[in-house]
Amino acid sequence: MIASCVCAASLLAKPQMTAEMNTLFEFTGEHADEPWLSSNDGVMGGRSAGSATIGDDGMRFSGTLSLENNGGFSSVYTRGNFDLSDAEGVRLRVLGDGRTYQLRFHSDALFREGWAVNFAGDFQTTAGEWIEVFVTFRELEQSWRGRQLSGYTFNAKDIRRMALMLADKQAGPFSLRVAWIAAE
Repeated sequence: MIASCVCAASLLAKPQMTAEMNTLFEFTGEHADEPWLSSNDGVMGGRSAGSATIGDDGMRFSGTLSLENNGGFSSVYTRGNFDLSDAEGVRLRVLGDGRTYQLRFHSDALFREGWAVNFAGDFQTTAGEWIEVFVTFRELEQSWRGRQLSGYTFNAKDIRRMALMLADKQAGPFSLRVAWIAAE
């Protein structure tokens, strides 16, 4: 994945909107989007805890990752009907903790008995620094419940779910702030 530091006067600089960029979520300002829902490894017996809240500086995805009881992931997500077929990927403005996160998508690809295939791209954060990261659709990896897959097609015209996930196998607290998310 490509991660580039952007030096800006404002920590929460709005994206420079061009014909090629479309803001999907704006988590700052008077009309900030709602925080995303959480899904943690507790659904499988794990003990990780994470959630999303909205503050002045954006959506904060934070909690504690635990490896106990075969755990090890925390995520936040939103559902919708997104047509990003004109985009090459998604750009995010984030303030991280130095850990590697994933941006994940569900489209119309189904595994076995109708379970959605995850299409994910990793992005590295820089501790304590606002950066922009770009997750390109052509480099997304396929999985289902942690199992690597191949042969499925990501349909950018029919995105049904977007998520942020931490699953780096490092127990401890985490924090990722997201100012905005845009298709590009």
